[in-house]
Amino acid sequence: MTRQAFTIAHYTLLEALRNRLVWLFVLAALLAAGLGALLEQLALTESWQTALALMAPALRLAGAALLAAFVVTSQVRESADKGLELLLALPLPRSAYVLGKLAGYAALALLPALLYGALCWAWSAGAGQSLSQCLLWTLSLWCELCLVAGFALLAVLGLGQALPALATSAGFYLLARSIGAMQLLSHGAAGQHPGPLQRALGGGVDLVAALLPPLDRYTRTDWLLYHSGDSGALWLVLGQSAVYVLLLACAALVDLYRKAL
Repeated sequence: MTRQAFTIAHYTLLEALRNRLVWLFVLAALLAAGLGALLEQLALTESWQTALALMAPALRLAGAALLAAFVVTSQVRESADKGLELLLALPLPRSAYVLGKLAGYAALALLPALLYGALCWAWSAGAGQSLSQCLLWTLSLWCELCLVAGFALLAVLGLGQALPALATSAGFYLLARSIGAMQLLSHGAAGQHPGPLQRALGGGVDLVAALLPPLDRYTRTDWLLYHSGDSGALWLVLGQSAVYVLLLACAALVDLYRKAL
């Protein structure tokens, strides 16, 4: 099964390269760099910090959006061309298909992570930027993109249509990015003596937060600006990413095994 999964991952990555997806990643990097240069010229003080504080989140969002769009459109096109039915009609375990797809998308996610991490490093290297913080930011971005790709794969296998899968993936990403702030707001609004409605609201938000990966703790810009990243943040990102990718793979397998060819 390992060889079959490796073959699927290879052709998944090859499809992305042939579709010029890398050039879209490069274009996003150039646009972000141009925006950063403009902001650096406009800022009166802490110019490179101001530019990096806006450029890094923009790169993070662009990478997630482009990767999710590719995963969804690629799977929808494969389904429309009956490629999925052809693969599953062969003596190929469905687990090998899912694992191969996830491995291919993880390899693809490494390209924008390295590109954007190198851009952030080059942008601030002259200002004493720590290489270890850039490496932590890059690794965290890669883990975040792997989670986005895994959920997009699950969404498109379950929904089967491009637009619902894209909307679901966007909702998952935005909710995971903002769930920490929503928890603070829900508990802050409850006050010291919360009523039944406030307690129910806070409990609901806590339940959603327990189910979602805390992407607000991933790829933090303050790591680049203030060197605040440490080994604890690294292990948090790696451990939670491994757990959630495994859960997404299992969910995708359950959905795929339910499909009748």
